[in-house]
Amino acid sequence: MTAREADPRLLSILVCPLTKAPLRYDRAAQELISEKAGLAYPIREGIPVMLPEEARKV
Repeated sequence: MTAREADPRLLSILVCPLTKAPLRYDRAAQELISEKAGLAYPIREGIPVMLPEEARKV
């Protein structure tokens, strides 16, 4: 199965659900990074998973 790319328009409007700070897209890791919260939210099959309990600490 090929990983689907996340929609750039969607990524541009998403913010961290905890801090409301902008997110940095890590294409290689397929994650959205919240520098302020120190969390990386996964992108699965092109869909960002914006649940803090699903994020990993960075």
